[in-house]
Order: sequence, then C-alpha cells, then structure tokens
Amino acid sequence: MPTDDSPTGGIGITLFSSSADSADQAEINGYDSIAEAYAAANETNLINGYYERPAMLALAGDVTGHRILDAGCGAGPLFAALRDAGAIITGIDKSGGMLELARRRLGDDADLRMAELGSPLPFPDDTFDDVTASLVLHYLEDWGPALGELRRVLKPAGRLIVSVNHPFVTNLMHRESGRNPDYFATYNYTEEWTAGSQTARLSFWHRPLHAMTEAFTKAGFQISVISEPPPAPGAQELFPAEIEAKPRFLCFLFFVLAASSEPVAGYRSPAE
Repeated sequence: MPTDDSPTGGIGITLFSSSADSADQAEINGYDSIAEAYAAANETNLINGYYERPAMLALAGDVTGHRILDAGCGAGPLFAALRDAGAIITGIDKSGGMLELARRRLGDDADLRMAELGSPLPFPDDTFDDVTASLVLHYLEDWGPALGELRRVLKPAGRLIVSVNHPFVTNLMHRESGRNPDYFATYNYTEEWTAGSQTARLSFWHRPLHAMTEAFTKAGFQISVISEPPPAPGAQELFPAEIEAKPRFLCFLFFVLAASSEPVAGYRSPAE
C-alpha cells in the first residue's frame, strides 16, 4: 500500500535554489542520508511505483535473455522487476547507501557495482543488449561523456531506455515558485527533500527538449520513441483523489533510443 496519500509517498520536496550559473551551486548528493526512507516511498508511491517504473517496463517489453545495464539502479526496484521478467541484470550506482539497500533486496549474487555516470564504466565494448537510465541523467550538467560510455557498452542496435524530469514541468514549477528561468537555457537547481526525519539537498539540471535530443543524436543514438504515458492500471484504486483530479499528467519524459551500428566519430572514453 502507499506510504501516504501524496503522489511522492512521504517524500517532501521543496525548491531550495535556482541559478543559471552552475558555479553558484556546490555538487550535492544526499541520497545516502535518506536512502531507506526514499527507497520505501519509491516502492509504492504514485509517481514512481505506479507511473515511472511501469512505463519503463512497458517500454522495455519482452526482455527474456537480454543482458541489461541498470544505470543508476538505486535500491534496485527496476533491477528486480527486469530480473523477474527474465533479463540478466547488472546494476550501477554512485550511492553506497542505495547499493547496500539493493544488495539486501536482491541478494549477494546480484551483480551490483559502484560507478558514476560520466566516468569510464567497468565494462568492455558491446556488452549489453539494453541499458536503462531511470531518473538519473538530470543529475548531470554534461550528458556527453555519460551517453558516450553508454553507447560504447551497448551492442550495435542495442537500446537505451531513459526517463528524466519533464523539462516543461520543471520550468513551469520554477515559474510558479516566483522565479523566472529561461526554458531554453540549461540551468542548475537544488531541491530539499525530506524523508521521515531526514533532509537532503539534491542538485539537478534542467535542459530543454531540443538539448536532450541533440545530446542523444550526437552520442550516436537514434530516437525510436518519445513517451508521455498515463499512470499504470491500479493507480485509480490506490490514488483515487489524485487520479480523479488528473487522469493524465506530465511528470517525467521517456525515450527509447537505438545505438547506431557504427562507432561515433570522434568519441573518446572519459579515461582517454
């Protein structure tokens, strides 16, 4: 059952600051401090449990026998669902706290590794049939190195399945909070998240839709699908007030991308 009746399921989110100048923002990664409470809310809330994760699984389709990299696996809910669907999964995350929760959930034999997107990944070329990047790219200022590495470890014509904060929604929320950001700019903002008695500040990057698509194609991906899905079946019964008010809503934006069959001209690994 949901942890409470809110769409975020017990996670309080407040815009802390917004700036077009990344130098004004320190790099923040507070997930370790709220890992347990965040992971619990993520399981059953509306936006993760009955919207984002079902959409990712629907876009993935039949993954029986697929070797998949779950990039930014967190506490492992998508890893677990894909494994249950017959895929062979490797998970990476930069948060030691989240990986510990994933290990408890998935077992000691789960292939879980600490790694950070944007840095060299510990895998040979052409390792994976698919990569899932669930709500992780929007933490990065520069998508180029991360996408280049994901393209490198994907087999030719392999798929990258992505969810990110919807740029229209992010910009609108910032305007409604009294700020006046430029939708067409790439800018940094910080949110303060409260889970239980713990608080963390998380740093994100807004970028317009055209900047996202340009980053994908520059890294050697072809866009197969752009999706703005409805909530999953079952959401109406668990979240009647929210679904009655907004049967369809924008929150995240989803992409399915196909890796080009040829190496990207001029791409160099971050290790080079």
